Amino acid sequence: MSVLLVEDDVSIAIVITAALEAEGFSVTHCDSIAERDRLLANEQFEALVTDVMLTDGDGIETIGTVRTLAPDMPIIILSAQNTLDTAVRASDTEAFEYFPKPFDIDELARTVRQAVGAAAARGGGESEAPVAGLPLVGRSAAMQAVYRMITRVLRNDLTVLILGESGTGKELVAEAIHQLGHRKDGPFVAVNTAAIPAELIESELFGHEKGAFTGAVARHIGKFEQASGGTLFLDEIGDMPMQAQTRLLRALQSGSVRRVGGRDEIKVDVRIIAATNKDLEPMIAAGTFREDLYYRLNVVPIMLPPLRERADDIPALARHFLHLAANEGLPRHILSDAAAAVLARQPWRGNVRELRNFIYRLALLAREEAIDAGSVETLLATTARTDSDAAGTVDLAGAVVHWLAHNRPANGHVYDLALAAFERPLFLEALRETGGNQLRAAQLLGINRNTLRKRLHELAIDPTGLSREG
Repeated sequence: MSVLLVEDDVSIAIVITAALEAEGFSVTHCDSIAERDRLLANEQFEALVTDVMLTDGDGIETIGTVRTLAPDMPIIILSAQNTLDTAVRASDTEAFEYFPKPFDIDELARTVRQAVGAAAARGGGESEAPVAGLPLVGRSAAMQAVYRMITRVLRNDLTVLILGESGTGKELVAEAIHQLGHRKDGPFVAVNTAAIPAELIESELFGHEKGAFTGAVARHIGKFEQASGGTLFLDEIGDMPMQAQTRLLRALQSGSVRRVGGRDEIKVDVRIIAATNKDLEPMIAAGTFREDLYYRLNVVPIMLPPLRERADDIPALARHFLHLAANEGLPRHILSDAAAAVLARQPWRGNVRELRNFIYRLALLAREEAIDAGSVETLLATTARTDSDAAGTVDLAGAVVHWLAHNRPANGHVYDLALAAFERPLFLEALRETGGNQLRAAQLLGINRNTLRKRLHELAIDPTGLSREG
């Protein structure tokens, strides 16, 4: 059994070669794309193990040549460029497996043996290629496991259950699966089941007919029908009332829905992704969550790690949020390595959402373009005092004083400028919390929807496509 190893790091190549030879493989090693192609043109190999970044090019971008020279040969890709983009690009090549560095050498050896066995048992298959994107940030080992699970569900419609604490980014994972998968051209419809009153949830999910109940003055198309051809994301599924769970289970089993007050069964073509921050198994034991629904949803579980378990990702996340804040009108800043190290040492009990909110506050209040460790420590201390004194309220008075000290226009129009500076982040946060829904944002703010629309236009705020980490 022969394996071609393409790796330009000699020390890694030696270790991989030893592990594969211990498994009974004959290993041929080279360190470039040109030599790889020469060997493939003249010899036969049962598997290819290749790095991505090689001395003369990108190992992923040139996989097409490999497919031409050896169409049925399984490919295992290794990479130190540990992003979701790399994982998706590797999946796009129909690689047998993708290993982010550093990896378990014994697992790699076992995987090569499985790949060779699978190739002998079947022919090559076809699959659609996803469109690469970067909806998630992080290169930690914990996030690599998430990326690998995402790539496994892109070309199928298996139901996914995303588990994780509040604020870990469950909706972003759902969006990534939709945007990178074969349903990307269909709608992505998200519904927070915890935010809908129990008496309205069936109407929201399945729709209702005119006259079905008091206030039903017209037919309403439910989320299932709205998502047909695309993806329906059911967030906070653990908070769904039992009666709605029963109807949801029936819809999943039958692939059809019946509007409240209606008689017809309506076929729907949706991919279901659910998410919860609760442990559903104790709820099953307590009789508050249906066991059969749990097994219907938990086909492919994806566990999102809390931020404290991926502290290596915090500097990249912080810089990402600073960039987003600047794009949304807040001052542009650069985060020093020392400041990033301070952030990485914090517990962030609210996970990515808490970090994002802190960085936006930091972007507003920081005096210098380059944010140093002292600025971060000062705001952390202020935030801790404020949280303990007022259950999480922000020191708005201090923010206003700071803003006035740095924004005194010559024409004296301080009020108009201050109002705009306050409204912009307020409106943006309300829109993020409501997924860009202007009606719900207006309700959250306690203002008229037309007033909100007018101010959004005046402030040049686009309510669509807002980035969320929740």
